[in-house]
Amino acid sequence: MAKEILIGRQDILARVEKLAQEVSADYAGKEPILIGILNGVVFFFADLVMRITIPCKIDFIRAASYGSGTASSGTVKFIKDVEIPVQGQDLLIVEDIVDTGLTLDRIVRSLKEKDPASTRICALIDKRERREQSVTIDYCGFEVEQGFLVGYGLDYDEQYRNLPDIYVLK
Repeated sequence: MAKEILIGRQDILARVEKLAQEVSADYAGKEPILIGILNGVVFFFADLVMRITIPCKIDFIRAASYGSGTASSGTVKFIKDVEIPVQGQDLLIVEDIVDTGLTLDRIVRSLKEKDPASTRICALIDKRERREQSVTIDYCGFEVEQGFLVGYGLDYDEQYRNLPDIYVLK
């Protein structure tokens, strides 16, 4: 499959730095729990956490809705849940890409059942082309209109995650 660069590594890192500054300012005096959504978030999550200047904790959830295709199956499977107690805590869910919104909506609803003090969302990419479920993204890296994206953690059938830039798969 052919791919065309959409967002270069330097632009990604510059935007991640800005997001980390916003998160650090908004959560000043608090110790949020950043919850990464595996697997795609690993690169963005690591870059973001290393740039946050306030104390924070980290944990992960693994949920899947794509399998090996390019379209969401519509079914969200939870494979790993948070392990840190989140009741009464400030949560920042960190996601690589919000596409249909189905997975993220399900994750948010599941976490809210655990009675956190607050729940916000940080997404590297907000792609509304196939949005089926409305979600509020509090911290957004990039808005992308359309295309299947790979690189910087984003994959197609577990391929291309290791690319340092973000590409549109053609």
